[in-house]
Formats: sequence, C-alpha cells, structure tokens
Amino acid sequence: MEALPERRYGIREVSDIAGVNPQLLRRWEAKFPQLKPRRDHAQRRYYMPADIDIVRRIKQLLRHEKMTMEGARLRLSQELHGEGRPRTRQEAVELLDKIEDEVRAMLNIIDEE
Repeated sequence: MEALPERRYGIREVSDIAGVNPQLLRRWEAKFPQLKPRRDHAQRRYYMPADIDIVRRIKQLLRHEKMTMEGARLRLSQELHGEGRPRTRQEAVELLDKIEDEVRAMLNIIDEE
C-alpha cells in the first residue's frame, strides 16, 4: 500500500501498512524523538507519509539490521540530518571503492577456507 502525499493516516492504518502493533508504534513514539505524529482537535494522533517512512525505517533498523534501540535512534538521527551520506560525487565514489575493497577482502577469506 503506497502512502498518498497529503493524506492523514490513523494509528491503525499505519499499523497495518508497517506490519507492527499500534502499541509498538506508541512505544516507538516515546523512544524515537524523530517520530512525532501530529494530533487533531480531539487529540487523536495522525501520521503523514513522512511519519510512515520513519516508522518503516525504524522497523528496518530494529528487526532486519538487528540494531539496539539506542543504535537505531542514533542512525535515524544521522540519516535525517544527512550525516554519514556522501555529499559530493567524489565522496560517493570513494565510499563505493571502500565497500568494494571490503567485499573483495571478505571473498578472499571465504575462498581461503
């Protein structure tokens, strides 16, 4: 299900979209300062598409990359502030070269075994 750009989503919808329980979303709101859904006049929370992207990223960091809550909070903060990303094409090329060297080193280790 793709998020529409200006649509507001309730916690149950976001729960279904992200595949996590509403209680977990509430816990993440308390633990991740980057996740702050807005509230309407009746004080019901609603999420915007950007909030849903953050929820998906938190889930990726915690469940798939097996990061701790603190590590995920730090990584998410860095990503949202553009830290850790290459700023120029040259930085991107250097990063790719470094990754390639590390992959080759790992393959060499595997081949030796």
